[in-house]
Amino acid sequence: MKYARQTQTALDRLDSSLRQLRDMIKRGDNQAAIRYMEEGDLKERFGELQNIVTLSSTNQLGASGVSNIGTL
Repeated sequence: MKYARQTQTALDRLDSSLRQLRDMIKRGDNQAAIRYMEEGDLKERFGELQNIVTLSSTNQLGASGVSNIGTL
């Protein structure tokens, strides 16, 4: 459940950043849009989501936070 909540929060933040990027492009502020993608919030938001996905694929913990121990 925690993973789903973290992932959804990261996706919402990324969506917000993409909306801001779209607005910059619509205004014709291309230099600011490029900086926003390369150095700004968009890069950070994508990195956050990427870290969550990477950790979930390498961390084999069960729902209770302990290693999957199989059938007891």
